[in-house]
Amino acid sequence: MAYDKNNIFAKILRGEIPCKKVHEDEYAFAFEDIVPNAPVHVLVVPKGEYVSLHDFAAHAPRELVCGFFDSVTKIAAQLGLEESGYRIITNHGPDASQSVPHFHVHILGGRPLGKLLP
Repeated sequence: MAYDKNNIFAKILRGEIPCKKVHEDEYAFAFEDIVPNAPVHVLVVPKGEYVSLHDFAAHAPRELVCGFFDSVTKIAAQLGLEESGYRIITNHGPDASQSVPHFHVHILGGRPLGKLLP
């Protein structure tokens, strides 16, 4: 999957599409999912053009990788999920149902989430 500069997350990062912003810093941008799968469902995207976790880990500067994942944990704490727990999901490729060619993680929480897979 090639990076598409017109994907929805790129447009959100550029401010072309509105969202309910949760957090922004130099490494990451977080916003509420428009079709939440849990009481708390936030998407976190890095500031850069990366298709997947593999692409991000292989090509992003180490400072961005570390800063991004530091931001993810800060966002989870800001959302009040640190004590009760949360799940982080990222999808890579068609078998994982990746629908947007921009690396992102889902932070889900706010209720017991059950098994990872049925």
